[in-house]
Amino acid sequence: MSERLPDEEEWSREVEALYVLLSNYYGTDKLVLKASRLEALKLMRSNELVERVTGLRKILSDDPTDQTIPNKAEIPQVLDEIEEQIADLIARRSVEERLERVVTEKIQDRHEDYVKEIKMHVLQESSGPENAQTLKKLAVLEKMNTVSLKSSASDVLRPQTVEEIVGQESALQALLAKLATPYPQHMLIYGPPGVGKTSAARVALEVVKSHPHSPFVKEAPFIEVDGTTLRWDPRDVTNPLLGSVHDPIYQGAKHDLADTGIPEPKMGLASDAHGGILFIDEIGEMDPLLLNKLLKVLEDKRVTFDSSYYDPGDTRVPLWIKKLFDEGAPADFVLIGATTRDPAELNPALRSRCSEVFFVPLEPRNVQHIVRQSAQKLGVTLEDNVPEIISDYVIEGRKANSILTDAYGLARYRNPDQAVAQVTCADVYEVLRSGRLTPTIVRKVQAGFEVGRILGLGVSGFLGSVLEIEAITFPGREGKGAVRFNETAGSMARDAVFNATAVIRELTGEDLRNYDVHVNIVGGAKIDGPSAGLATTLAIYSALKKKPLRQDIAVTGEISIQGKVKPVGGIYEKIFGAKQVEVRKVLIPSENRADVPESLQGIEVVAVSTIEEAMSHVF
Repeated sequence: MSERLPDEEEWSREVEALYVLLSNYYGTDKLVLKASRLEALKLMRSNELVERVTGLRKILSDDPTDQTIPNKAEIPQVLDEIEEQIADLIARRSVEERLERVVTEKIQDRHEDYVKEIKMHVLQESSGPENAQTLKKLAVLEKMNTVSLKSSASDVLRPQTVEEIVGQESALQALLAKLATPYPQHMLIYGPPGVGKTSAARVALEVVKSHPHSPFVKEAPFIEVDGTTLRWDPRDVTNPLLGSVHDPIYQGAKHDLADTGIPEPKMGLASDAHGGILFIDEIGEMDPLLLNKLLKVLEDKRVTFDSSYYDPGDTRVPLWIKKLFDEGAPADFVLIGATTRDPAELNPALRSRCSEVFFVPLEPRNVQHIVRQSAQKLGVTLEDNVPEIISDYVIEGRKANSILTDAYGLARYRNPDQAVAQVTCADVYEVLRSGRLTPTIVRKVQAGFEVGRILGLGVSGFLGSVLEIEAITFPGREGKGAVRFNETAGSMARDAVFNATAVIRELTGEDLRNYDVHVNIVGGAKIDGPSAGLATTLAIYSALKKKPLRQDIAVTGEISIQGKVKPVGGIYEKIFGAKQVEVRKVLIPSENRADVPESLQGIEVVAVSTIEEAMSHVF
């Protein structure tokens, strides 16, 4: 039952309108006669609402014995029933009148014996797919379209301008440079989740639309799709990305193509993106065969269609279908793929066609800026330290906004009458507890000196981390000493320890086979590469010579048996990890000097080429 205001005047106006509809339907005279015959005339002319409603029901039920008078509480339900009955009458009258008009025209050319058949034919032709039930469902759907909630928090907080994208200045500049040119390039965007890859691509397109040398027009589309959801059929029966062919003989067909058996091409997202950008998130998760088909489209700038049921000589084929089969569908777009995978894991053919842009993890100050910016968009005030608390627990903007939104909802729930909501530290901590979140940084480094302990640097994906490496030595029987190392650290890290023993023997003349040496990676971290070689060598040397090491320095680099510091990967990510725990200085191989960003602030990076150079900084 639809919701009504319990207002008698409103009901009276509705009853009056229903009587007008009945008068238009029957005619005034016939309505009066019908009401008189059903003993409803007095009820119809009454000033009492319930009696006028009773009169309506008697007229529609065509039952003079019906003496039931509804009470006021039943009036809304009774009016709903009356409205449906009147709607059925009007619909029936409309169909009958339409049938009569068409039958009258056709009966002039046909014999009266076929009138019944003609009526059925006319009903099918004129009524179409609609009936009382379908029209009612359409009305329900239209009513649903009039009701909507406010925009979701993600829509409100999504960056709309270049200035709102925080912590990715270099990456955003690279995006703009590759789009604001007469020859825009396909791109692959690497980076951790939630740092603004999708938003940056969308904003970049809007910015370059107004650039004088950009080929993108004002209406250029931005088509976004998730690579993990792109399912397709190798027979091309369905392919939402590139398009497919609907074969009526194989799949059935629409009415206009059912008799001819003409296949119908259906364009996909690649054609929807024509003249704009096709953005595929998590492109590294795409089906390899589908990705290869997409690469072919990038080369041809068209999507081709094929069907064994297509006959190019068939004159019944519509021109638009013939054009799609003969020439293909236009698909000249710029591909931007985003991924959280390592570049080496992506298809080499895809990488060779695309420029590569790297997004970086957000620093705490970036997360704090995002929280304050989002608070302004939500129209809330923040208690002191709220941005700092959130930045201790997340390193991505999307998750920071999620925590802020949850805390905002909690504040609104607790203080529903508050004009401007205030998010307190207590709100944030409650959200963090309910989400079982832990700080991203458990402990920051402390200045000082310690024997046999040094900070190394590791990287996993796009995130760097600090590794605590410690060593201890004990005099043993001559030539009978043993070297022990974490079994979980990996074979390359174990090899780095053996390289370290050779370097230390060269430096000190000491043979470590006369000592029991124990090297430990605190926490049991696994090291997949040789980058802990320099740190391991320094830790063993410190333990052997009892010389304390600085505890606010982190080092990375492979050590050769000649004592040279060799280059390693993930320099930017490792420096970022060191900054997170407030390391003041980082030692890197000299050959990695070019990997250090020019805009780096807040940490000193020193390039060394030998173990002796490294020792001058750590002791």
